[in-house]
Amino acid sequence: MTLHDRTFSPLPVLRTTVLAGALLVSAALHAVELGEDVQGLLDHARAQNPELALMRAEAQAAEQRVQPAGALPDPTLRVELMNVNNYGNGAGFNLLPSKVGETQYTLMQMLPWPGKLELRRGVAQADVRQAQARTEVAWTELALRIKTAYARYYLAAGNERLTREILDLMKRVEQIAQVRYAGGLVIQQDAIRAQLEQTTLRSELIALDSDKRQQRARLNALLSREPNATLGEPKALRALPPAGTLDVAALAQRARTTNPLLQAEEARLASAERSRELTFRNRYPDFTVGLQPTQMGSRITNWGVMFEMNIPLQQSTRRSQEAEAQAMVSAARARAQNVANQLVGELGENLAMLQAARENEALVASQTLPQSDLSLRSAIAGYENGRLEFTALLEAQREIRKARLEQLKAQAEAQVRLAEIERIVGEEL
Repeated sequence: MTLHDRTFSPLPVLRTTVLAGALLVSAALHAVELGEDVQGLLDHARAQNPELALMRAEAQAAEQRVQPAGALPDPTLRVELMNVNNYGNGAGFNLLPSKVGETQYTLMQMLPWPGKLELRRGVAQADVRQAQARTEVAWTELALRIKTAYARYYLAAGNERLTREILDLMKRVEQIAQVRYAGGLVIQQDAIRAQLEQTTLRSELIALDSDKRQQRARLNALLSREPNATLGEPKALRALPPAGTLDVAALAQRARTTNPLLQAEEARLASAERSRELTFRNRYPDFTVGLQPTQMGSRITNWGVMFEMNIPLQQSTRRSQEAEAQAMVSAARARAQNVANQLVGELGENLAMLQAARENEALVASQTLPQSDLSLRSAIAGYENGRLEFTALLEAQREIRKARLEQLKAQAEAQVRLAEIERIVGEEL
């Protein structure tokens, strides 16, 4: 086959181009806009929140204190010039080591009592754990506020959609009333009341739009964004965990292990205990050892060693310091126990409220909504056929709106309670 026998077909290239374009369009369509789900908001906040960045930096600073806390202090060099006026040899005043009568050098190193450095390092390490746990406390609190604000944002948006649907329904009811009035079957008052109901709904839409904008501004503030920054419409709430997994005893035990506030208090207790042990070690002296070469002229003529220690004589002061350290340990232990008890109590309350919200939502979905929907359909049909008064139709419309709003409120309340439980447990369920 020669080069001239080959023919070029544009179809494979065209198919590849079309496929690539379709993939890009699909990716764009499936891209989740910030605000459509709560997970995107949480991811944004974890990366952008300045308070979290501040606390992470403080935790990193605390980590850098561990090594110095367990290190020996710098050695000390002391230089003593003896007979700088050269009395007896007629050389006169001088400050050069080789031009004075005698120069004594002392190189000293302070050595704390055995165990003190390890205890100081332990205190610093406990402080690191406390700083890290405080960072997680800040995150769980921020995540709670974001989840709560998103649930309210979802409720406001859902209430607005529901009101618009009811407004469209009332427009249809008005049309029915107008047709029946034109046929002389009802009085004009029915059409006027339908218009008044629409006016009321439009007024409510103004308030609902304001509420939604407030929730959007609150979310933007939590995300460190401008109050009027664009947020997508909330599309879905997180799925609730199965009821069988929400056992209060199991979650309480889990919270004792993973709750960051409790971890911070336990780290505080560990720091207080090590500080107490360090205070008790102050009953024993610290030492200083040294080496002392002596120079005469340009030569080192003799060597000496030195040893000194502090004498812990102020026993009353030391006993007060030990009592203070013991009181700090007792306070830290009591604080940790109080936090644990409070968390367990809050856990029980929120589990009960979550269960109530779940049951309420299930009741509305399984009974109230179907009954209200059937009542509304029957009322519309009855009004069209002249077997039902307009007042009964309005009542049926209000009942179904109330039922759907109750469902939205129950869903939002369940999300808020779930967020509280996750804050207490310290992680996602």
